[in-house]
Amino acid sequence: MADRGARALSLPQEWPAHPDPILALNRMGSFDWDLDAGLFHMDAQAFAVFDLLPEEYDGRPETLAVRVPPPEAARLDAVVSRAIKDGSENYGAYFRIRCRDGSSRWTHTQGYIRRDDTGRPRRVVGIVRDATDELAESEERSHQAARSEAFRQQTGVVQVISAALAHARSVQDVIDVLKDTHGVRHLGAASLVMGLVEAGRIRLVAEGPAGSFVPGTRVTRIDEPYPMSEVVRTLSPRFIESPEEFAEDYPILWPHLTDLSITSAAYLPLIAQARPIGAMGLLYDDRRGFSAEERAVLVALGSSIAQSLMRARLYEQEKDLAQGLQQAMLPRTIPRVPGADIAVRYRSAALGRDIGGDWYDVIPLPGGGRVGAVIGDVQGHDTHAAAVMGQLRIVLRAYAAEGHTPAAVMARASVFLHELDTDRFATCLYAEADLATGVVQMVRAGHIDPLVRRNDGTCGRVPVEGGLPLGLSAEFGRLEYPVSTLELDPGHTLLLCTDGLVEQPGTDLDDSMRALATLIGDGPDEVRALADRLIRLAEEQGGDDDVALLLLRRRAPEAARARGRLRQHVAPGDPRALSRARHMILDAVRAWGARDRADEVELVADELITNALMHTEGSAIVTLRALDGGDRRLRIEVEDSSSALPRRREAGEEGVSGRGLLLVDRLADVWGVEARGGGKAVWCEFRVP
Repeated sequence: MADRGARALSLPQEWPAHPDPILALNRMGSFDWDLDAGLFHMDAQAFAVFDLLPEEYDGRPETLAVRVPPPEAARLDAVVSRAIKDGSENYGAYFRIRCRDGSSRWTHTQGYIRRDDTGRPRRVVGIVRDATDELAESEERSHQAARSEAFRQQTGVVQVISAALAHARSVQDVIDVLKDTHGVRHLGAASLVMGLVEAGRIRLVAEGPAGSFVPGTRVTRIDEPYPMSEVVRTLSPRFIESPEEFAEDYPILWPHLTDLSITSAAYLPLIAQARPIGAMGLLYDDRRGFSAEERAVLVALGSSIAQSLMRARLYEQEKDLAQGLQQAMLPRTIPRVPGADIAVRYRSAALGRDIGGDWYDVIPLPGGGRVGAVIGDVQGHDTHAAAVMGQLRIVLRAYAAEGHTPAAVMARASVFLHELDTDRFATCLYAEADLATGVVQMVRAGHIDPLVRRNDGTCGRVPVEGGLPLGLSAEFGRLEYPVSTLELDPGHTLLLCTDGLVEQPGTDLDDSMRALATLIGDGPDEVRALADRLIRLAEEQGGDDDVALLLLRRRAPEAARARGRLRQHVAPGDPRALSRARHMILDAVRAWGARDRADEVELVADELITNALMHTEGSAIVTLRALDGGDRRLRIEVEDSSSALPRRREAGEEGVSGRGLLLVDRLADVWGVEARGGGKAVWCEFRVP
């Protein structure tokens, strides 16, 4: 070890130089080296440093080889030669000597080079001293510094891991953090194992690298002779500091680890709420033993991991409970609706303990070929919101199935929610679709607008005039819900969703709706695949709100495809309009090849039109359609502005009314009533050859 920065010595002029008594007191020996004569003079203390007797030394430097091993001598000569050649005044170096008893020790020398007037080196004067204690102290300081740095790094890794574990919401999240680049591998471990306690056994849930687990240890009993079982039983960590200790204490396990070249291991109990929930093992292939500081760091790491695992398991249990309760409130099955493809999806909020009030429903409506679609969201994220949602879904379904108009369904649902013992309100959108005609009537109570995807792949938002949210409209006495009408062509898809799919913090709702429309337009045609894509988007966004989604795609009806349609407006008090309607129906029926039933169709249509004009104060709209499919049918619809439903009753012997619906029921193959905005439509169908 060279020391080129040795300070210059105060040199005596006479030779050999007389040692300073202070040097002797400090166990330093002196030397005087005559370069011309090749003589190397040493004082008594220098002999002691070299462990030589005066009679064993002849004054020549070569004789010191008995104490200075050749490698050390060569290195020392190189230091002196370099100092002489480059004009240095002094040099310094550490070198080892071999003592008389065969041991070795460190020695330090400092020399001052004397030159003549020409610069030629003539003499070297210096000291030698025993440096064993000095270097031992220096080495210990270096080791201590290295240990402190390693402890600091390990502490930093534990802090990073603990910070990452704070965001873990599942057991797999915890495992992923530990296997991450900032995980336990930065602690120097070559392999990781982790097991959880389940029903008196330890089930392995993580091992790394992949495939490094020991066969037969996927599930082990707590009383088996394995280190993880031991730390779970004793609640104390187990530090294995050598392969020999591992082999002796765990002879069953050790043979399976020999290929991993394990040299030491640390097994930590994972304790939460004063009970063991699992164990973790860190296996090393490049170290033996653990300092007190390292053990403390690893114990702290185990405690942090245990708390994170407990939180994750509780979170998973709460999430499972929330999802189970939510699913119990939602429809168990979605009915098959002829003429439509329907897909529904639900995603619970990112917060595991929250139970949302989002819901969807599909309601077959009376009259055939009609279906109601509902999407809604009760305020709040708790069990109360879910309970209110369940009640509201049932009553809304009942009102719709009774045949009430969309506006009446929404108004009655609002009154029901207002009369409940709750302070919650709800947003909702209700759509009634006639799949034969494609006419969709929608009412909106504070909910976001629906979207429609067309056959050409374009998708747009459908503005629906809305009213107050359910519960609030009854409270403020504003139960009017305007009805918007949309015609859904075959192949078009109607999308209803809750705001969790589009609302993001810091994002404008209109921008989010446009982005959603673009995503839908680029998505697959099949509604289930499209629903899956949209719900994956919600998962990726990871919002803290529930998402309910309903897609309805109208198919080209196989059993009822309209090939002709005629409409006629009939005003009250206008006999010519009534006559024109009759002639229109009679001519169309004959033109469409149903001459055999023309009279029946005309009679029934006349009866329906007359009832509409007599029992309502407004006009009537007559629609005649020819439908093709497995059988050919003619469909008549008479619309009016009254929501009062017609009642079939028996007429007395002297009665002049009450026979109209009996006549319709007798002549038509099927008939019914359906809501149309603020009014209704009475319809009937005739099968024709």
